[in-house]
Amino acid sequence: MSSLRNLYYVRFGFAVAWAALLALTASKLGPISIALLVIYPLVDVAAAVIDFRSSGAVRPRGPLRLNIALSLLAAIGLAVAATDGIPSVLRVWGTWAITAGIVQLIVAIQRYRLGGQWPMILSGGISALAGTGFIVQAGGTKPSLTSLAGYATLGGIFFLISAIRLHRSASAELREPLVRR
Repeated sequence: MSSLRNLYYVRFGFAVAWAALLALTASKLGPISIALLVIYPLVDVAAAVIDFRSSGAVRPRGPLRLNIALSLLAAIGLAVAATDGIPSVLRVWGTWAITAGIVQLIVAIQRYRLGGQWPMILSGGISALAGTGFIVQAGGTKPSLTSLAGYATLGGIFFLISAIRLHRSASAELREPLVRR
């Protein structure tokens, strides 16, 4: 559980830093913003691999493998979509947000007994809804990458809340044997 908690803390820090950098470069698709767009799902791949290897008995194998595949496809799709413009990027990102959100929801439900998973359940559901919003925004008059920064920030906050809840849950378990004596 401590490895999952630590992974959530790292995911929070990355998401907030990434969002700040994207917000600074979101006005157009340039080399930095494109690199940031591709890096985000690749970090998701790395996090899912770490989660898969370290979470032991609470490892939802199938959904984590699916998440790895979806995030790899998203990274490739975003690199290709960036050559076509912001609307294409938003469509790919939106599709990834929907599918990854559903997978995150499944993983969090399977880990519910661990504690600290309500933020991940909410995050998965919100991700699926936000993905739909990105696809709709792609067809609008002023599609923008700025909304992706907000999405990442909110996701990061959910990781932070879940990490804190896991930390408190672990602390309570450590105190419990002392109380029984």
